[in-house]
Amino acid sequence: MAHDEASDALGYVMVERTTEPKIVLLVRLLNAIDEGRHSFEHLKDRIADGTKRPSTRSLRRYLAVLSDAGFPWYFDRATNTYRFADGYSLKRLDLSNAELFGLVALRSFGASIGGAIGQSIDDLTSKLLGSSTGTARAKGESTSPMAFRLPEIRLDEAGESALRIFSNAERDSRSVEFVYQDKEGNRSTRVADPYGFIVSSGRIYCVAYDQSRRDKRVFAIDNVSEPQMLARTFVKPQDFDVEAYAAASISGVMHSGGMETTSVRVRFAPRVAKAAIAARVVAERQIERFPDNSVEIEYRVADVDELLRWVLGWGAQAEVTQPERMRDRMLELAREITEKYREAKPVG
Repeated sequence: MAHDEASDALGYVMVERTTEPKIVLLVRLLNAIDEGRHSFEHLKDRIADGTKRPSTRSLRRYLAVLSDAGFPWYFDRATNTYRFADGYSLKRLDLSNAELFGLVALRSFGASIGGAIGQSIDDLTSKLLGSSTGTARAKGESTSPMAFRLPEIRLDEAGESALRIFSNAERDSRSVEFVYQDKEGNRSTRVADPYGFIVSSGRIYCVAYDQSRRDKRVFAIDNVSEPQMLARTFVKPQDFDVEAYAAASISGVMHSGGMETTSVRVRFAPRVAKAAIAARVVAERQIERFPDNSVEIEYRVADVDELLRWVLGWGAQAEVTQPERMRDRMLELAREITEKYREAKPVG
């Protein structure tokens, strides 16, 4: 399977914030090994994200992941290249149920996005699944039915066009001029340098350096109109990491100035403790367990109000314990909600 538009499409979509290797890098690495003509350093160039090459340590980790997953790659000392064992190719994948699960999850995500991007993901996974299910059936294996609840992402024609322009600009390190409508409905013309993309809560965002604000900003792609890729180029900071940028925010897109974070502790009742632990909403957190099976989790967040709104979703099963000013803020929000219900008039 040659490196095609499907794997490129995956390159600018960040599905989840995670410490595991990105699926796009693994797909690129599989394609490169399947070509059977790349040295270790050439592999770095082959899977590089734009101008950013993976470190030696990272590439060795990616190779180890593929090896653990059962892909029979090896290093051919005679030719100084990485290749698959004779007779093996990505066109004849032999996937385990666990690997199939990962592909099914990826395919479900593609379906939730829709449009050209979703179709690219679906085409890619169809090829992989089609080459593997026959082998699974031959072995007498079966896969369990699974349901995925992923936020639906739909871009209209203008949105898909904007995403295509922004992604091309990010790949080619070129600035984009566009009209942006903010949350309050205000429209302004911006010139920005696209650094990366975030998929969150059913929407696609671009993290970019705003030339007029002289700082990084996050733009919702569906709020962009009249985008034009400019001739001017930019150099993305080598230390910029879109996953690290998103890690201190629940949605990945809410940030306060300077990227400073605040520590907030939340106590969860026993009945929701496991669910709260499973909800890894930000990268930095500490969990403390209590004899009654309740837990207290300390979160480090860039936008405190975003966390407080999330905590409200747990109702009376969650309580902000520290700092005191955040407890006061929660009390203020609770009073505002109470007043709204008191003022509401019955319908009919």
